[in-house]
Amino acid sequence: MSQQRRRSAAADALLALAVLLGTSPPDAAAQLTAWRPLVARVNKDASTSLYTIAIKDGGGPLLLDLAGPMLWVANCPSTHWAIGCEGSDCNGIRNMFTPDVCDSAEWPVQGQDPCICTALPYNPVDGRCVAAQATTISIATNTTDGKNPLFPVTFPVVGSCAPGEFLTSLPAGVAGVAGLARLLNSLPLQVAQWYRLKQEFALCLPRAGDGVAVFGGGPFQLLAAPTVELADSLRKNPLPFLFNPKNRAYYFTITGIAVNQQRVPTPSGAFDMERRGQGGAAFSTVTPYTALRWDIYWPLRNAFDAATSGIARAEKVAPFDMCYQASELAMTSVGYAVANIDLMLDGGQNWTLPGASSLVQVNDQTVCFAFVQTDSSVPAHAESPAVILGGHQLENNLLIFDLDKDTSAFSGLLLGIGTTCSNFDFSMGSS
Repeated sequence: MSQQRRRSAAADALLALAVLLGTSPPDAAAQLTAWRPLVARVNKDASTSLYTIAIKDGGGPLLLDLAGPMLWVANCPSTHWAIGCEGSDCNGIRNMFTPDVCDSAEWPVQGQDPCICTALPYNPVDGRCVAAQATTISIATNTTDGKNPLFPVTFPVVGSCAPGEFLTSLPAGVAGVAGLARLLNSLPLQVAQWYRLKQEFALCLPRAGDGVAVFGGGPFQLLAAPTVELADSLRKNPLPFLFNPKNRAYYFTITGIAVNQQRVPTPSGAFDMERRGQGGAAFSTVTPYTALRWDIYWPLRNAFDAATSGIARAEKVAPFDMCYQASELAMTSVGYAVANIDLMLDGGQNWTLPGASSLVQVNDQTVCFAFVQTDSSVPAHAESPAVILGGHQLENNLLIFDLDKDTSAFSGLLLGIGTTCSNFDFSMGSS
């Protein structure tokens, strides 16, 4: 069966499920718009520096987890729909890549009549995993032309319940987790199946205000002077995924790091991925600041220290190792006036991190080097990246993940073109 026919069959199955659940299928207006992409607001939680997406029908938003394998919500109602053991929905759940911690989850007795499908919801903040019933979650969002939301749509996706206490480590008010990994039951792929859209999503994380996620391809426009369309040009410079045999998170290849255009002396092969999946570089929306293995962190930290030697230091503020007096730092259009950091990427591209990405203001007097060392007290395992590109460095960059072509793309810091991720126009459009 062709990929397009598989998508069509999946969409038809979900439509049938919506009818059984009494959920509204795509309305006539949606059908007339030839399956437009979908848009949702993304916000940053000030207390945890984590990101949420407003996409659940009723209740709070969901924590955004780029590496998450599926969607789950806590405190399912007693009348929730339980997915049976037979059928493609449960097969997709059984075939998920899950963190090693899930291997020890206590499975409920399988003997119900009818048999209920069991999933493994994972909490990416505290690392807990639990066995729980697979169910359906109602998603509510808007279609978009890439410029504005157009009209609301509601549809069900396959997910899981989880215990209410699974929320204790997450931002206040969230209802669960939205996983965006390259897996059948992740949010991007289920949206693509339901609306027969391209298997692509765009993510723009905010530092303040509303950021935005767009699922299904299409243009992506931000307000600026003049207004800019970003997606088409980004797609012309793709960055191939680096495949990890142990999971389906978004990895990419770094070949080196430079400070002030001078390559940082890191050990040979420091950025490579080993055969069992350890190493490489990964995107993360649940790591607030980029985390580097010790043999990469210290060469970078020392090179940046030398390049900023003329700026007065301040007392360290955890979790950061190096801080500056805020009053001694000049400002530019792309943040503090300090040396640029370049991530040297596969294919010769550089991802430049200017002062807005390399430093973070922690109080009125203090600005700190916004990178941390990965916890050396935790033994490395098959899912330990050498570099985890965290939220602070991803903010105000447009990221596009193409799951059809196995590539990503990035805009670079949007401040450089006079806009931010908070400049998507969420007023309702009419096209």
